[in-house]
Amino acid sequence: MRLFSALLLGVALAPTLTLAEGRSIIVLDASGSMWGQIDGRAKLEIAREALANVLGSIPADTEIGLMAYGHRSKGDCKDIELVVPPAAGTGPAIIDAANKMKFLGKTPLTEAVRQAAADLKSTEEKATVILITDGIETCEADPCALGRELEASGVDFTAHVVGFGLTDDEGKAVACLAENTGGKYIPASDAGQLVEALKTTVVLAEPEPTPPPPPEPAKLDRNIDPVVLLTEGGQEPEIVRDAIFTFYPMTDEGPSKDYTATIYGTTTDYLPPGRYLMKTELHEAKAEQEVDITDSELAKPVVILDAGILNIKVVPTEGGEPDTDGFFQVRGPDDIGASGFGQAVRVFPAGEYALHTELGAAKGDQSIVIEAGKTLDKTVVMGIGVAGIEAYYTDTMRVEGGDHFIEIFEAKKDLDGNRKQVDYDYGAGHTFDLPPGDYVAQVSLGGTKVEQPFTVKTGERIDLKVVLNAGVAAFATPADEFIEVQLPTKDINGNTTQIVYGYGPEWQTTLPAGDYVAHVEKDGAKSDTPFTVKAGERLELTLSTKAP
Repeated sequence: MRLFSALLLGVALAPTLTLAEGRSIIVLDASGSMWGQIDGRAKLEIAREALANVLGSIPADTEIGLMAYGHRSKGDCKDIELVVPPAAGTGPAIIDAANKMKFLGKTPLTEAVRQAAADLKSTEEKATVILITDGIETCEADPCALGRELEASGVDFTAHVVGFGLTDDEGKAVACLAENTGGKYIPASDAGQLVEALKTTVVLAEPEPTPPPPPEPAKLDRNIDPVVLLTEGGQEPEIVRDAIFTFYPMTDEGPSKDYTATIYGTTTDYLPPGRYLMKTELHEAKAEQEVDITDSELAKPVVILDAGILNIKVVPTEGGEPDTDGFFQVRGPDDIGASGFGQAVRVFPAGEYALHTELGAAKGDQSIVIEAGKTLDKTVVMGIGVAGIEAYYTDTMRVEGGDHFIEIFEAKKDLDGNRKQVDYDYGAGHTFDLPPGDYVAQVSLGGTKVEQPFTVKTGERIDLKVVLNAGVAAFATPADEFIEVQLPTKDINGNTTQIVYGYGPEWQTTLPAGDYVAHVEKDGAKSDTPFTVKAGERLELTLSTKAP
């Protein structure tokens, strides 16, 4: 638990802490919900800052690693990766990995903690997992049961859990993972409460008794309170709560490479008297200036960012609410830019930017201008409709599971007779966000492929029923024989037509209703077996080869 304290309280507390014994792995929630905001700041930004503050100052021999989930693909419960294996000196690698990480998938937190415990391979050596999550399990697993299982294993293992913005019921769903392993669950509804919760609940190391310091002369409790303005003469905006001020002591050679303190938003602080380089960041706007700090006067340096505010919303239709799948990306000169989903309020330096938006298969590009001291309210209407595509073996028998492949093509063909693919997905229960127009849905399953045209209208939903008129043929062979399904008749050149193929000893495929031949072959032995597939029915065949 002491390592976890250091992780989130930052550098200011690090010298008073004793790091956890043994090895540790941080399990970071990189799911799409981490784009959600706490007091106007994305949760992923808070997590990244905490990692950078602490891991930049821990001893080089601390053995710590990073595991993440939901950072590579959407909707994949297996998207779990040990990004940085636990080892000494991994702090910079973990910080770099977290800063580059995408946040877009699901929340398989139970399996991630299980894999972290396995990767630690602790026997008699103490091991700790620190889970940082803003959501509950979404992959049909029981974190409480995993906690009991790990505790019953007799391994010296502890799991700590911190929850970002979870409700009481959601917190209970993950708190048991920590409690069942002797760890702690720490709830936080905003960045300030997170720090305070850690101060009161994290077990700190007891320092060696030291003699009381001599009395100090009276001085200010707070001597620095920066002021941020978007433009000279303007008012300090409410969004200043997201500002970050970092102070570097000035030396004869220039600013020190090591910073003294970081102040967030509208808070005030105390700094040792002296001259500092103050670096200010408010989203994508940045500034630097030198400031003098004394004990006798509250310094209120004024930062002029020459920036404006962009309030961006991506909506499916006119008057609609922001869609959490609506992606936006803002790019400007000098690699200035930001991206996100649904809606966001961000500060940018004044200038012209390229705005790219996506929602399903709908895409758009346009230029926007950010003016200093002004707010640009930008609502991008994607103008989509929704198509729900379901496959059926027969008119009444729905295809379940995730084996069938659904492709969406533009209905119009090019000069070569080909259609342009606009989207795809696997399995039942999927919908597609599409611009208005004419399309063709193509469903493939085994040896079956069926196309069906449809039309999408803005703001409307169409549910398409694609009937395959197919059944399932299951084959069994003595070993790993090659199995080829052919049409029963030969073409004009006397050649057979292959529909699909596979390998024994057990293999099955979906075929359109009709007559076929199962050709089996291995080591020169082969045989042909005619069979008939009926729509909505399963046919099981035992095949064998004959000696040549």
